Amino acid sequence: MTAPIRVALVDDQALFRAGIRMVIDSQPDLEVVGEAGDGAEGLRVIRQTRPDVVLMDIRMPVMDGLAATADLLADPTFGDAVPKVVMLTTFDLDEAAARAIRQGASGFLLKDADPEFLLAAIRTVHAGSSVIAASATRDLFAHFSGPAAAPVPPAYGELTDREREIFALAARGLSNAEIAQREFLSEATVKTHISRILGKLALRDRVQLVVFAFEHGLV
Repeated sequence: MTAPIRVALVDDQALFRAGIRMVIDSQPDLEVVGEAGDGAEGLRVIRQTRPDVVLMDIRMPVMDGLAATADLLADPTFGDAVPKVVMLTTFDLDEAAARAIRQGASGFLLKDADPEFLLAAIRTVHAGSSVIAASATRDLFAHFSGPAAAPVPPAYGELTDREREIFALAARGLSNAEIAQREFLSEATVKTHISRILGKLALRDRVQLVVFAFEHGLV
């Protein structure tokens, strides 16, 4: 039997954590292994429990989620096993969430998201896809992107014409299924293209692809 996905909760609202814990622990393939009420305590819990996924509130006392996420993702002791971080926010367009994603967070979720969406997001992030509301991420960066785009790295020039087409659609937030339908391709072919694009651009996931596109003026 496959080991359950280990989740840590970091949020300053005890009642909210209790509700999320109940939802997660109701699933046979998920388990909460630790929780904390601020970023500093959260880092201690995460380093002790070594979860697969962290649900991190943005606004907390002592140390906020931005500082905690930056500290966590820069911690060399995790090696290749750094937990995937999902930011929790009450605001649909949140500049702090945009900063967290630039730091390396795998995405963000609204605190009033449906339980089913929360569970699906945890599983998706753990699987390595890190596709949490890619379209929402696109909207977020469209709202908070800086006035000047950075120069396009040479690696972008290594993409084939087809890969650039797929890149542009993914950067707009389209899913593999949507890209496949639009381009008359199979989802497996789209997935292969996305994988090659991420590899050539040294990007971790689709969320980072969206960030890359906005930061370099490619959307």
